[in-house]
Amino acid sequence: MSRTSAPNLLMVYPRFGLNSFWNYKATCELVGTRYSAAPLGLITVAAMLPRDWNIRLVDCNIVTLDEADLRWADLVLTGGMLPQQRDTLRIVARAHSNGKPVLVGGPDVTSSPDEYAVAEFRLIGEAEGIIDKFIESWRSGDSGGTFRAGEFPDITRSPIPRFDLLNLRHYMHVGVQRTRGCPFVCEFCNVIELNGRKPRSKSTAQVLRELDALYHLGYRGHVDFVDDNLIGNPVAVKPFLAELAAWLKRRRHPFEFTTEVSINLAQDDELLRLMRDANFFAVFVGIETPDKEALRLTNKKQNLRIDIRESVRRINEAGIYVNAGFIIGFDSERDSVAPAMIECIEETAIPVCMVGLLYALPQTQLSRRLLDEGRLQCDSARVASDDLTDQCTSGLNFATLRPRREILKDYRLVLDRIYGPEKYFGRAMRMSCRLDMRGHRVRVPFTRTLRDLRTVGRILWRSGVLDREARGPFWSALLGCALRNPRAIRAVVAFSALYLHYRPFSRFLDARLEAQIQSLVDSTPWH
Repeated sequence: MSRTSAPNLLMVYPRFGLNSFWNYKATCELVGTRYSAAPLGLITVAAMLPRDWNIRLVDCNIVTLDEADLRWADLVLTGGMLPQQRDTLRIVARAHSNGKPVLVGGPDVTSSPDEYAVAEFRLIGEAEGIIDKFIESWRSGDSGGTFRAGEFPDITRSPIPRFDLLNLRHYMHVGVQRTRGCPFVCEFCNVIELNGRKPRSKSTAQVLRELDALYHLGYRGHVDFVDDNLIGNPVAVKPFLAELAAWLKRRRHPFEFTTEVSINLAQDDELLRLMRDANFFAVFVGIETPDKEALRLTNKKQNLRIDIRESVRRINEAGIYVNAGFIIGFDSERDSVAPAMIECIEETAIPVCMVGLLYALPQTQLSRRLLDEGRLQCDSARVASDDLTDQCTSGLNFATLRPRREILKDYRLVLDRIYGPEKYFGRAMRMSCRLDMRGHRVRVPFTRTLRDLRTVGRILWRSGVLDREARGPFWSALLGCALRNPRAIRAVVAFSALYLHYRPFSRFLDARLEAQIQSLVDSTPWH
């Protein structure tokens, strides 16, 4: 029987683990928000649905999913990334206990669809290519179905996300997206599996309309471009950045931006200038390892052709600070990698480093190779079985070539050294002192300025007074930057706010790793 009335659709964003690198709980509390990033994927899908559908959005990272919402719904839509898998399945179970059908989608469903066989409807692939088929199926009265995308869709058809469904005050930043895909073929990365090797781009006018939507809702401040690699097509991104800078000028600079890029950004002076002019203040790059052989074997060849230390310095001198990802557990690590990684982090003066254990993500070149070699020990269920895990706390889901105990010891040593207060604030000062912040500006409402001043006061009190371990290095970094590069003092304050999350997180990981090391049995290959 067909469904003629507009359904009540409950969109539920699953929570990440409380002890996650990306959780930022302490930092969010400090600045008066509830979570770091808004659920861009869900609000993009919401914009693809018929306008007469009644939609509610619940983000489980900021509020509790209420039974009343489930009773209201005719259909529950949920899904997310691998670290959200366990909570996604909880949501499915709760919906079913209320007699509600479920539609699941997102990157983890696409990578591991069998994990979600319990859901009535599944979207496999990017929603632009298949959402219409689901809508037709729902209206026809179907009780279930799996909808698989064929080719990667044309994202110029993607609508403006439903930012109006969000309480924007609850988030540290809001995301937009210009491109999907990455031209590089890193073995361990699932981006090329999920989004392809050929970067696909929205039009410049399309992206500016999205920013206009945020602007007209009254949002100001930090906007993150969630692209897999914003500069994946450097020729195409340059005119976009020029138009973005002009838009900012017309709007009197309401936003400042962050994004993810490959480190070859540093080799293009024009691109650096354009990003600076467009108010980008930070980028995330994947450095991964100082082990050249590991970079070669995992096809991270773009990092072999450049000097990492010099590249980070060049990006900093354009007024953009660098956050970086590092990985421990590559096959080429015959000896301890910890000293070289610590040295690399110190020499580049990168304060915020996401150091994780290598994890063979589903449907990647790495997982396929390890499976062929008989070394893949488990699948995504290992992450889903532990509510505390993310890419930092879970990994090595394969038989390692060097003793597992040694890898975990390396990981523990790196975390201990880089997130100790003296080293952390030392890097924060060195990076901040070489940032050229001339020309960077963002215009925010007076109420936001008051909030920021309260945040600074809390940081000064917590790190500069209460924390006996951190207060010396904190004041040294703050005063050192004030004397040498006062324009960049805001960067030191930002790094200090993040430290309130990273230091407790590193201690949590230290205890966890110590327990894992103690539990290992040397004679077992898995260990």
